[in-house]
Amino acid sequence: MSFRRATLVFVLAAGGALWGATTVLDFVPLSIEEKATPLAAYRGKVLLIVNVASHSNFTAQYERLQALYEKYQGQGLVVLAFPANDFGQEEPESDEQIREFVTKQYKITFPLFAKISTAGVHAAPLYQFLADKQANAATGGPIRWNFTKFLIDREGKVLQRFEPDVEPMAPEIVAAIEKALRGEPAKHDSTSGHI
Repeated sequence: MSFRRATLVFVLAAGGALWGATTVLDFVPLSIEEKATPLAAYRGKVLLIVNVASHSNFTAQYERLQALYEKYQGQGLVVLAFPANDFGQEEPESDEQIREFVTKQYKITFPLFAKISTAGVHAAPLYQFLADKQANAATGGPIRWNFTKFLIDREGKVLQRFEPDVEPMAPEIVAAIEKALRGEPAKHDSTSGHI
């Protein structure tokens, strides 16, 4: 990563953390094309935020994430994918290689973001927020592996967390998404699968 890009990533991503972020909509990550993408643009949408990787045992979930997106996009669901190389070197590729792989192999049409860190001391501010037990008591905690999923309501609040082994089309995810799309009261719960 170039110094210029690293500086831009830090300034944009840190913005939410530095200014007291209260929802995921307070963050401005870089798209896979390296353009600042304010998550506030998704206000009014239900989000499924997922840390992804091209060489994971869970990589085939891209196909089901795309199916989920296609099924519910018209009702307001948006899947946001954040490539990460934090676990087992499962995403060593460049942003361009990642984009090419997922569009060719899985025909991904949902938003894909620039590769970030989602765990540890170098975690991007968005993922620091998602994992923060004070900000998100029921769903916070360390990211354990790629394909951890966070369901976000239309106002940017974290509703539920699903661990990597919970498939995107699993009944518990589908039910939670449908409930969020209907605008039913937030459950703010953690659904933990086991890796």
